[in-house]
Amino acid sequence: MARFRLMRSMQNQEARGWLLGFIGMLGFSQTLAATRIAVTYLDPALVGLGRVCVAALPAALLLLVYGSPRLAGRQWCSLAIVVLGVGLGFPLFSALGMRDLSASAGSILIAILPMVTAVVSRFISNERPSRGFWITALTGTAVVTTFALRQGDGQLHAGSASLLLAAVLAGAGYAEGGRLAREIGGWRVICWAVVLAAPVALIFIVLFAELPASAWLGFAYVALISQLFGFFAWYQGLALAGIARVSQLQLLMPFLGLLGAALLLDEALSLEYFLFAGAVILIVSLNRRMKVQVVGR
Repeated sequence: MARFRLMRSMQNQEARGWLLGFIGMLGFSQTLAATRIAVTYLDPALVGLGRVCVAALPAALLLLVYGSPRLAGRQWCSLAIVVLGVGLGFPLFSALGMRDLSASAGSILIAILPMVTAVVSRFISNERPSRGFWITALTGTAVVTTFALRQGDGQLHAGSASLLLAAVLAGAGYAEGGRLAREIGGWRVICWAVVLAAPVALIFIVLFAELPASAWLGFAYVALISQLFGFFAWYQGLALAGIARVSQLQLLMPFLGLLGAALLLDEALSLEYFLFAGAVILIVSLNRRMKVQVVGR
């Protein structure tokens, strides 16, 4: 009976982790569309790093109100990786990339994120994905890489390279943040990260003239949803259901990103975009069935 209850508890925890991971991914899915709107009128450095400063205000308030356990030395090192990955690196380089890319193209390029997250988690956590998991994850990455090369006529142009670098930095921040979330909670991880990143980002903030409301709405989205509240669900989902598995939900972001590009930016979508997005979604469904061994559980 005790064994049954334990298995039931683990199943419920994993289901909750998947749900939270999906909510987090849903919040992130319109990041590039919102960034594209914002960088049309604002300097990319302001959009990328200014969003951190905006997110740091409610983050600091939450930490003050609800508190946080005293962090050990190793946890500070983990936070440093999260700060570099999702506090500074991804916001800056994604904004720089979206200056030259459409939101549709960016949404597909950013699908490299799950593979990076899974690779990093292999080395820092007790998760051991199966061979089938890696085959499907690598296939999805190959599809994204092929798309990137087709966009640049066989070469990576500056916008694509910047966005792929942003994805690599974010993947490291996701994996390390997911591991740390098991110890201090998902919302505390990102709150600490943006609070620590804000002083560095603040030097990039400058005053701008009056701008269209859409620019500020795009900026507000990436500052509050993409940089803060989306991570509440995302990191907790990674902690509960497994970093490698839940990270693959990000492969669904291209499709949602294409919808956002069409609805928010009135971008024309070619059949090729839908074919690549459909291929990625199919791979996600196969990847979801692959075994991931958790050592020590």
